[in-house]
Amino acid sequence: MTPTITDIKSRLIYNSRGSETIEVDIFISDIIGTASSPAGASVGKFEAVAFRNANCKDTVDYLNEYKTKLIGIDASDIYAVKDILRDIDGTENYSNIGGSAAYALSLAAIDATSKCLNKPIYEILLDGKQPEMPLPLGNVLGGGMHAGSGSTDIQEFLSYPLGADSIRSGIEANLIVHREIKKILDKKDSKFPGGKGDEGAWAPQLSNTDALEVAKEAIDTVSDIVGFEIRLGLDVASSSLWDSDKKLYVYSRENKTLNTEEQISYILELIEKYNLIYVEDPLHEEAFSDFSELSSKNKSCLIVGDDLFVTNAIILKNSIKQKAGNSAILKVNQAGSLGDAMDFANLCNQNNYGIITSHRSGDTVDNHLAHIAIGSGAVMIKSGVVGGERIAKLNELIRIDETNFINNDMSLPIARIKKYVN
Repeated sequence: MTPTITDIKSRLIYNSRGSETIEVDIFISDIIGTASSPAGASVGKFEAVAFRNANCKDTVDYLNEYKTKLIGIDASDIYAVKDILRDIDGTENYSNIGGSAAYALSLAAIDATSKCLNKPIYEILLDGKQPEMPLPLGNVLGGGMHAGSGSTDIQEFLSYPLGADSIRSGIEANLIVHREIKKILDKKDSKFPGGKGDEGAWAPQLSNTDALEVAKEAIDTVSDIVGFEIRLGLDVASSSLWDSDKKLYVYSRENKTLNTEEQISYILELIEKYNLIYVEDPLHEEAFSDFSELSSKNKSCLIVGDDLFVTNAIILKNSIKQKAGNSAILKVNQAGSLGDAMDFANLCNQNNYGIITSHRSGDTVDNHLAHIAIGSGAVMIKSGVVGGERIAKLNELIRIDETNFINNDMSLPIARIKKYVN
């Protein structure tokens, strides 16, 4: 049976920040697949435009005008769906129909296909390839665009349970780190109100250095408790620090500025001092040659592009030539449709770039990200630690693990990470 689209419905709903977003239902006869689009706060300027006319209602209304062009197509063919959406849109960045509509339509189509064929989404995306389980990368402390004023300049301090022997033990380790950080913060400041950022990470008013020490202490303590290695990672979100007029990185909380060479030296110092396994966006979103320089000077850490690549295969092709970074964030809504994102994933896999499949700070309770992580061959899934919209993805990985379709040898993530770091 070909899973042919027979009808489409859409509506305006709200994400975890209470902001408007779009949800789409795809019908294959009486089977319904549903998906809703997340949204970022730290947004790369080259990613897909979220809404038509910067307006969610306009995006929903316009979808109702062109939806008939999608009825009758094979919902399982993510590239055919992508091509039709691209044709309807007619722009490079989905500014006409809205990237959020492209996301919701393409994810609802694969969701409906999964139900129609009685196959999990990840299995459809893998198309016969061996599934492998990623481990969770969790935001446990942070600031930047995800938290209020007075919080750290560095956007995310991340826990990665490198030595976990199962997806459940990895999730539990990150949860314990999250709780341990709260204990440390309470000792440092008895009046800490327990404030959190958009993704559920603690958001204290600390300097970057103090926050690094808190995160490292918590991770070391929990490593001893759980009996395996947990490593620290950072999302610097350097585009939000970059002053393009002055050509400087401005650390307001620290009251300091760094030029490009100083920024590279600073990141290298942090990698060595804190034994970092992961640094995301250590330089701004157009600093391809600077990423290359940093990558050439470091072999022990994932150097990850998010704003640099924005899940765009054309940008990634040029970056590969320059050897900019060794890993990439995959956010489907940055690319627009699922087909666009899988083009990006395939290019990463062909060129030995590690994939980190990621949520957005304004997310929904959809669990599709778990399937996209496995289906894209990701080595990590970045989906937060607490909060219903974050836990939804992690709980789905536990369910998938129970099906025994996954290679349960959890030493595999360590071996896969070692492809990119010494």
